[in-house]
Amino acid sequence: MAKKVFIVLLLLILCLAFFNCRGREGQSETITITGAWALYPLVVRWSEEFGKVHPQIRINVSAGGAGKGVTDVMTGFADLGMVSRDLYSEETDRGVVGVVVARDAVVATANAANPNRHALLSRGLSLEACKSIWLGEHQDYWSFLAPEFSSHSLNIYTRSDSCGAAEIWAAFLGAKQEDLKGIGVYGDPGMAEAIIRDQAAIGYNNVNYAYDVASGKPLAGILVIPIDLDGSGVIEQNEDFYADRKSLLAAIADGAYPAPPARDLFLVHRGEPLKESVRIFLDWVAGAGREFIDEAGYVPPPGH
Repeated sequence: MAKKVFIVLLLLILCLAFFNCRGREGQSETITITGAWALYPLVVRWSEEFGKVHPQIRINVSAGGAGKGVTDVMTGFADLGMVSRDLYSEETDRGVVGVVVARDAVVATANAANPNRHALLSRGLSLEACKSIWLGEHQDYWSFLAPEFSSHSLNIYTRSDSCGAAEIWAAFLGAKQEDLKGIGVYGDPGMAEAIIRDQAAIGYNNVNYAYDVASGKPLAGILVIPIDLDGSGVIEQNEDFYADRKSLLAAIADGAYPAPPARDLFLVHRGEPLKESVRIFLDWVAGAGREFIDEAGYVPPPGH
């Protein structure tokens, strides 16, 4: 009798062990990615496509600014961070490693119904004009830029969150994010919304928040302002590539649109990724994932 009980118990233990192992094999793994709004649309697309070939790996993606992405990686809250600026020395000193996965840019934006629309499109904004707007004494009227501009009110916007867009726009002006003046708004969607609802507004957005995903044209309510690269006071043919996202991306790719405000976009991690799922995802991004970069509205990284 005791022998039969022992055999039954042994079989029960073996069955439990078998089903427990099978359960672990069937469990999904999760990768947490946080950070830059600039990279968010592409990583969301990647997570969808990656899930089709690796359904056992779940990816949670959330935006909140490049600074959040780095902080979350350093504290262990996230496996990967989305970063839209170069890493700081204090970040690399703490083991943060960045992988360039795409390129995009920041563009100056205004309300599409701005009374100075014609002057903005024909003259653009020179570097010096941009410095006067975001770094100078607060300007209340558009007319300070040039005689062609009307005396309508001017409302300047900047980003309130620690982000790559503000940092790279400030770098274009020879400054830091904290130097930028204006009404602070959170996130790229927040900036776009502020520009759309305020006819007097001027701000800056990442490419994929200034252009419509479906049409490739500037988002309804937004005017993408050309940069007068040579300071001539006229947007010449070689400076005129803002009518649609495809033309702007081509200008970023060939260097016609300068860096900054064009820049590399990174996925960062701390040290070597310890999770096998993270290594699998990064390998996929560097391989099959590249085919989605163009259609998602980005420029492939150098060498790809």
